[in-house]
Amino acid sequence: MKLFVVLVCVLAGCLAEKPRPCKSPPFLTGALTVSTQNEKLWVYAKYLYDAWGQRVRLMELGNYQNKSFTYDALLLFREAAMYEIDDKARTCKKKPLKADFHPMEIPINSTLVGQAVLGSSSGPGEGLLVNTWTGNLPGNTGKYLTTFTEFGCIPVNTMYQTQEYGWMVTGFFNNVVGISDPGQLNPPDFCPTEMTSNGEPPEDFTSLFFKLQ
Repeated sequence: MKLFVVLVCVLAGCLAEKPRPCKSPPFLTGALTVSTQNEKLWVYAKYLYDAWGQRVRLMELGNYQNKSFTYDALLLFREAAMYEIDDKARTCKKKPLKADFHPMEIPINSTLVGQAVLGSSSGPGEGLLVNTWTGNLPGNTGKYLTTFTEFGCIPVNTMYQTQEYGWMVTGFFNNVVGISDPGQLNPPDFCPTEMTSNGEPPEDFTSLFFKLQ
């Protein structure tokens, strides 16, 4: 009986503990959607995320200003390089990547909005405990609102302000810890080693997507 009382007290203490900013696992695979307030952009993408190597792969299809597109990008932040890849045509462009790597995490200066259960708390396995945080984007360029799971610190969704699109909403799903094929985070053998000299800047939404994380 005494042991039961102790376990109950410990459990109650854990549940009463205030959520703290956290950092996602260094290796993640999953899918995401991106939509914008002005309805100019909608994206569905599979992603691979390597925080240790500062590498991200986005394999996307979407609609931008009523035009459909597919897009496959490998972002190598340490090399300040971005590869636009077309596996079917075996073509590849290498461009400069003008963005800093920010890991998927809750910034330490974020403010907790609250804790909630997605789904139901009526029975085991019916709900997901999440924490929602808010704060200012770097340079005070706008606000963000982001939700991560309480256990595991897995991203659920993020909203933040942009000048071009208004509020951008990113939703994460089918997240798995680990990367089954790390080779997808290396440039294919048909990619150039030198920058493609066409003067085209990196796609805008990729930089926006990692602006907050």
